[in-house]
Amino acid sequence: MPPGRAFGHLTALPILSWTTGPVQRRSRPLPSRRLLALATTLALYGAAGAAQAGDDVCPLGAFTCPKKPVSYALCKPNALLGFYVPDLPQDPNLREQATTDVDAAELQSPDSNVFHLSGDVRMQRADQLLRTERLDYTRDSTAYSASGGVRYQDHGLLFSADAMQGTTTPNRAHADDVRYQLLQSRGNGVARSAELQDKQHSTFRSVTYSTCDPDARQWELHASSLSIDRASGVGRARNVSMWYDGVPFFYFPYLRFPVDDRRQTGFLYPSLVNSNNAGFSITLPFYLNLAPNYDATLYPRSYSSRGYMLGGEFRFLTESSKGQLEFTYLPDDREAHRDRGSLNFLGSTRVAPGWSFSTNINRVSDAHYFEDFGNSLLSAATSVLGSNAYLNGSGDWWSAGLGVDAYQLTDPTLPVSAEPYKRLPRLYFNGENGMFGEDSGLRWGVRSEAVAFRKPDALEGDRIDLFPYITWPLEGAAWFVRPEVGYRYTAYDLHRDTDNHPSRSVPIADVDAGLIFERDTRLFGDSYTQTLEPRLYYLRVPYRNQDNLPIFDSRLLTFDYWQLFSSNRFAGADRQGDANDLTVALTTRLLDGGGVERMSASIGRIYYFDPQRVQLPGQPDTDFAGSNYVAEFTLQLNDRWRMTASQQWNPNTNTTDVSTVGFQRRIADDGILNFAYRYRRNLLEQYDVSTVFPVNDRWSLVGRWNYSVRDHRTLEAFAGVQYDSCCVAVRLLQRHFVHNFQGQSDNATYFEIEFKGIGNVGQQTGTFLRRAILGYQGYE
Repeated sequence: MPPGRAFGHLTALPILSWTTGPVQRRSRPLPSRRLLALATTLALYGAAGAAQAGDDVCPLGAFTCPKKPVSYALCKPNALLGFYVPDLPQDPNLREQATTDVDAAELQSPDSNVFHLSGDVRMQRADQLLRTERLDYTRDSTAYSASGGVRYQDHGLLFSADAMQGTTTPNRAHADDVRYQLLQSRGNGVARSAELQDKQHSTFRSVTYSTCDPDARQWELHASSLSIDRASGVGRARNVSMWYDGVPFFYFPYLRFPVDDRRQTGFLYPSLVNSNNAGFSITLPFYLNLAPNYDATLYPRSYSSRGYMLGGEFRFLTESSKGQLEFTYLPDDREAHRDRGSLNFLGSTRVAPGWSFSTNINRVSDAHYFEDFGNSLLSAATSVLGSNAYLNGSGDWWSAGLGVDAYQLTDPTLPVSAEPYKRLPRLYFNGENGMFGEDSGLRWGVRSEAVAFRKPDALEGDRIDLFPYITWPLEGAAWFVRPEVGYRYTAYDLHRDTDNHPSRSVPIADVDAGLIFERDTRLFGDSYTQTLEPRLYYLRVPYRNQDNLPIFDSRLLTFDYWQLFSSNRFAGADRQGDANDLTVALTTRLLDGGGVERMSASIGRIYYFDPQRVQLPGQPDTDFAGSNYVAEFTLQLNDRWRMTASQQWNPNTNTTDVSTVGFQRRIADDGILNFAYRYRRNLLEQYDVSTVFPVNDRWSLVGRWNYSVRDHRTLEAFAGVQYDSCCVAVRLLQRHFVHNFQGQSDNATYFEIEFKGIGNVGQQTGTFLRRAILGYQGYE
């Protein structure tokens, strides 16, 4: 065949046998773990990492924020080898039906068996593209040889080589001096040679891997050899070293790691932390992939001042159940001179349609455990640990359950008598349905509970509480009226010699009514819909003397705006507050054109027509004319800042009982500034300031200061810096915090270095910062 420009569909030239097998999805897999050398994407033939999700900015006011995907925003574009073609198809499933298009400057064929293509040879099938200067192919042996700037691209992979030889049947290939880029995971590197044994197995010699830019490699993995078994999802590397800024600092003679989303057994990255109380500690987790639907992680931890602790986590997930077990055990604590540990189990099982069994068990070895091993104000302030196990059921109009509740004191300053009653067992049934069918306006309902209260060295007994009621909710587009009438009966069987069967019967009636007015308005040049919502709530509960009833679980509820519309000022069934009250409240809102609430302001008060006579033991009767005035305010005219405030003014004493102010300001995309003031008369007064302040694209400052005016001391303060680059992130924090109920303080240092794409070394600061700084997201 004479030389000339040649092109066409040569289905006989599938040079690399360009197909990939289907991805098998496992039923209900557990979330994956990030393993020590997650260089999974070193499988050069057809490998592709998870695509980076879009940045989801956490809305202001959210209590917790999800993590963002690992950020490569500071990196150069993905196509680092310079020959990336952006308009190739991205679906590898198109390969099976696609033909192979070949284009070359010259095509020579001395016979029908041998083909010589030269001059900008280009072969494409679906998302696969191969370019080279020369390609020789023999039909009978299916052997091929490409030379002169071999370049290959598919939906997830880009690589170049000096030369490539192989056969299409069987599917084998050898390439020399390979440079590669994984498009969706940013993994890139070089290999002296690459061998493709078949579609599932490949081997690389003198290979490197990094997610950094090729011309700015802050870190890099080196291996003398790397074998990929795609059938089992396992990679094996030998003589692995990790380099940072050109200096080796970690070595493994052998490393086994996953090459896809299938979880593999192996070490996780170690974590390091230093504190005055626990000393220096290092944790080296080991992950066990036991089965597709259950796994375990062991956490060997060494404390310089206390000894060796073993922690563990076991997770399982089936079609009908899920659960997680966590434990820690420290034999013979060097400072406490006793064994220490903790246990937590959270699980649920669907036992029948509409029925499930749930368990939440929490135990620690002693009341000082959180003081010695907790690392947050939350754990330091935990005075009671609760555990429960329940069989719960529900239908269209009912819910029911049977279970037990137990408690453990974790505040060493509290007496044993402060431990709550155990509920052994507790049975409840609640329901509501239409009197004459589901759509009937007139409805009936019941709330009921039976409990056996147990507590050593205290009055014990059983209690039944029944509240049947009738309601007829009426509402229109701009109004609602919801009357309700019920009868509450509570009876006891007490373990005492006299008056061991006291009871209480009381009718309860209330009506909740409101109007909603709307008008169009403008503010700062923008159009809004403003509402005006007056609301009245009348509650009538006759007085019943309840001094002969025990106190098993009742307490006075914390008064807030929503208590204005509650039928009982007490929690628990041991006390039902008497009432002849009228709540008067007013709310106004601003809604933007999309219906988003931009401003809300509410104020209300309860007016007492009769004195409140039912009280807890030791509390005096009150003859106030009304409750505190309660006001709440929220303002967020855009997505950059938000303000909240609440106030309770006591007209009986002319004092402010409760006051809170909160302010959030978003700084750029990843920064946040929080300010909070909290005041409760005779109890607390605190200032709380926290921030993530971006200095530039790479550096940011983080910090928090929580100060108690009442105690004249700092409850928690930390400051730190975060450095971010294309492939490395570093975080350093210094923290001072109160760690026990006696007010003793501790200091801790947190250091973390993250090698993007494979994991991090040090204390994982993300969880701590998300808990301490409202609006902090961080990255996975």
